[in-house]
Amino acid sequence: MSEGNAVPEAGRASRKVREGLVVSTAMERTAVVAIVERMRHPRYARTVQKTSKLYAQDDMGDLKVGDRVRLAETRPLSKTKRWRVVEVLERAK
Repeated sequence: MSEGNAVPEAGRASRKVREGLVVSTAMERTAVVAIVERMRHPRYARTVQKTSKLYAQDDMGDLKVGDRVRLAETRPLSKTKRWRVVEVLERAK
């Protein structure tokens, strides 16, 4: 009988995950990460690289330029920041 009053559990959509290279750490608790995607050109059918920069939350503040990181999509943290650093895959040499 109490089944009618039960609140259905809202299923969260799976969040996007990206891997990229840190290109800037000049801001406090923010890292700029470049994501490189290879795609076919729609007209010339050649493979081209498309680079996009994402702003990510870096709570630890230990990232350096050149680190490979994994990002996860999150709620808006600021005007441009929509990602957070999940893990460091490879440290810069």
